[in-house]
Amino acid sequence: MENQPLLKVNQAGISFGGLKAVSGFDLEIHQGELIGLIGPNGAGKTTSFNLLTGVYVPTEGDIFLEGVRLNGLPPYQVTRKGISRTFQNIRLFNDLSVLDNVKVANHSRAKHSMLSSILRLPSHFNGEKEMEDKSIELLRIFQLEHVKDELAKNLPYGQQRRLEIARALAAGPKLLLLDEPAAGMNPQETHDLMELIRFIREKFDLTILLIEHDMNLVMGICERIYVLDHGQLIAEGLPEEIRSNPKVIEAYLGEEVSSDAQG
Repeated sequence: MENQPLLKVNQAGISFGGLKAVSGFDLEIHQGELIGLIGPNGAGKTTSFNLLTGVYVPTEGDIFLEGVRLNGLPPYQVTRKGISRTFQNIRLFNDLSVLDNVKVANHSRAKHSMLSSILRLPSHFNGEKEMEDKSIELLRIFQLEHVKDELAKNLPYGQQRRLEIARALAAGPKLLLLDEPAAGMNPQETHDLMELIRFIREKFDLTILLIEHDMNLVMGICERIYVLDHGQLIAEGLPEEIRSNPKVIEAYLGEEVSSDAQG
């Protein structure tokens, strides 16, 4: 179907010990969109990401990617279907090199078989060379090629963020989930991040869903915004609609949305 959404979430939710962390969550994202998911601390945003990526299995509702139901698939299969993510707290392989961090993700798309690797067949070496070339090209795009042999843990914070996004892209996603990518960044780094997100969206023909507390970033880059509060969806619309929505302002106690977003 031509108008079928890339991602459709229908009344999804999850309970922990009888407590509903997220309930009745609806979300629809079409190819090429850049969508924001916001809400106060504890609203259920990261829990929602965990549902979308197979970390949690929904106890209610359904999640579809290109019409294929994802409920119950483990995270590695969700990644193969086309969803990659970053994390609020950076999760790199700290004791691997920058290049190896990206190559690890590229292995999820390896064309050569495990048998060819065990037997050290030509297809193994050709496949490894192709993955290394693709990884270096990603590092070049993210301006990290010059530190490809450094250990990931030795990079400055901003470069670690870029590396995490590069690694997520190495899996060849159709949908990229960014969990608070601007966390811990100064204003200049946040501005550079906005430009980077715009660039990779066009460069890789990506659809992007991001969680972010920086309202200036969200309002400046997202085409539509969903708002969660206490695990419930309370608003969805264009940035200007969300900025003036009474329910959203109330959820934020008139702080972030009414002041930062207006500025």
